Amino acid sequence: MSENLRFKDHHTEQRLFRNRMLVAIIGVAALLGVLVARLYNLQIVNYENYRTQSDENRIQVRPVPPTRGLIYDRNGVLLADNRASYTLAIVRERIKDLDATLELLGNLVQMDDDDVEKFKRRLQRRRPFEPVPLRYRLTEEEIARISVNEFRLPGVSVEAELVRYYPETELFAHSVGYVGRIAERDLSAFSEEDVRRYRGTQSIGKVGLERSYEDLLLGEVGFENVETNARGRVLRVLERHDPKPGAELTLHLDTRLQQVATDALGEHRGAVVAIDVKTGGVLAFVSKPSYDPNLFVTGISFKDYSELRDSLDVPLFNRVVQGQYPPGSTLKPMMGLGGLAAGVITANTRVADPGFFRLPNDSRIYRDWKRWGHGKSIDLIEGLAQSCDVYFWDMASRWNIDGMHDIATRFGLGDKTGIDLPREYPGIFPSREWKRGARGAAWYPGDSLNAVLGQGFVLATPLQLAVMTATIANRGTHYRPQMVMAIDGVEQPPEVLHHVEARPEHWDLVFKGMEQVVKAGTGKNAGAGLDFRVAGKSGTAQVVGIAQGAKYDSEALKERHRDHALFIAFAPVDDPQIAVSVLVENGEGGGRVAAPVAREVLADWMQRPFEDTAGLSSWRPPMAPLTSTPFEEVRVRG
Repeated sequence: MSENLRFKDHHTEQRLFRNRMLVAIIGVAALLGVLVARLYNLQIVNYENYRTQSDENRIQVRPVPPTRGLIYDRNGVLLADNRASYTLAIVRERIKDLDATLELLGNLVQMDDDDVEKFKRRLQRRRPFEPVPLRYRLTEEEIARISVNEFRLPGVSVEAELVRYYPETELFAHSVGYVGRIAERDLSAFSEEDVRRYRGTQSIGKVGLERSYEDLLLGEVGFENVETNARGRVLRVLERHDPKPGAELTLHLDTRLQQVATDALGEHRGAVVAIDVKTGGVLAFVSKPSYDPNLFVTGISFKDYSELRDSLDVPLFNRVVQGQYPPGSTLKPMMGLGGLAAGVITANTRVADPGFFRLPNDSRIYRDWKRWGHGKSIDLIEGLAQSCDVYFWDMASRWNIDGMHDIATRFGLGDKTGIDLPREYPGIFPSREWKRGARGAAWYPGDSLNAVLGQGFVLATPLQLAVMTATIANRGTHYRPQMVMAIDGVEQPPEVLHHVEARPEHWDLVFKGMEQVVKAGTGKNAGAGLDFRVAGKSGTAQVVGIAQGAKYDSEALKERHRDHALFIAFAPVDDPQIAVSVLVENGEGGGRVAAPVAREVLADWMQRPFEDTAGLSSWRPPMAPLTSTPFEEVRVRG
């Protein structure tokens, strides 16, 4: 063997192996430590956080919208219902290509640009993983197409929901109102609590009782935890908290009476209001023309809305509470009572009526509606029965606007009635202060002559005239008009606002004069053929002024410039039950056109058995004010 051959060094090899082994063990231990630390962080420190994130991938919290409260008339006729409807909805987070999905859906169901545009607006105000409606009221055929193509439509679902439905369509559009989809302006007014309450709800009360009783009708939202698959389909419900349904409303309104009043108006534009004298409950609330509120429930099309908005007959305009019209001679009973109470006239006051009236030291002529006058000696009863303008002008010339304003406000004119409906207009009954502030001018005697006949600056809504009439029928008890009779079966008590004080003999005179209107005066059409006693007052009010000395010529005027026809009435005289006000736009003759409408309403109601009439009790821009120039000759017919 070569002497350079060296023997193998086992000790060195063993030491090297041990060192390498130690380094490996330390490395593995360090890696295990990091792994354990990471597992500890995931499973112990951040367990709840990651568990929640994991659950969110398969468990969703979905709001359960409450069932909206139903609305009935006084006899249990359903006026606002909830009906099942199927809605095509999309969860944005489950869709990769929204445009492609919309294009595919467009081939399966009928959609227009309006649907897509509204859907994209809703996307901007949704919550994460919240289904956003794309199309409402799917047909069975459309549902079947979507079901067949379900595998191609992740994030798309057909949701069953209850939507509002109004069985009587146009009949109660202006009183019950309608719900509509929650708009951006609604959301901007929401508080945090409102946002919570409307989770899962797409609709909100827009007009009428649907709006004024929104908080009660809405109910309380519930929720459920649901397990979903990777495509967003619900597999099962894990937990559910039921919603609380909205309150049910029972109204004073009577469907049959509402239909009678609507039919009685015929093709005329106008309004009819009937009030229960004993409670202030509104029995009929007609504004004509009307519209179908079902068009608004799931979103009205631009075409349909344009037709309603641009119609010359303004069907969206609620004439009962927003229409401000000259009340004309319908104010004469109230003014007569005020003159008696103020001592300006008495039961024995008699006035000669040559057919015109002049103020002292004034050459202006105010002509009575009856060109040759009513006679040489007219008292209050005859003045009411024949609607003698000269009698009331004479009274106004010896009275003052302060007294007239005082009696008018006590009967509810010039202010909102307080009815439980939104957007009520107050009308106008002028005073010295009002004219100085609104017109920057002083009050003149001629203004008083206009005011006493319900012309000039005076404006009133048909509802105010009905309340005034009911207050007369009650001999001064002024009730707040109410639409809702009961909430969830709990009766809402009548509310007396105040009492108009007058001597019994003064009330008797006014009653007698109003009864004579129907028996032998300008309102004979209101009582023809009835077997009960009716008290009423006709009114025919100018829409446009006519020049001094000119004669009213119906044929020379455009139809919408002709006089309005009005009539107020209550019955029976010996124990009043119902008060009515009728307005027929451009109808010209209050006694000829409006009185027969009142008769139909009174006749239908008084034919009812007592238990029916007792019921449970044994929420477009307004028209420009219709005024005449106060210094022109006034011609107001009864």
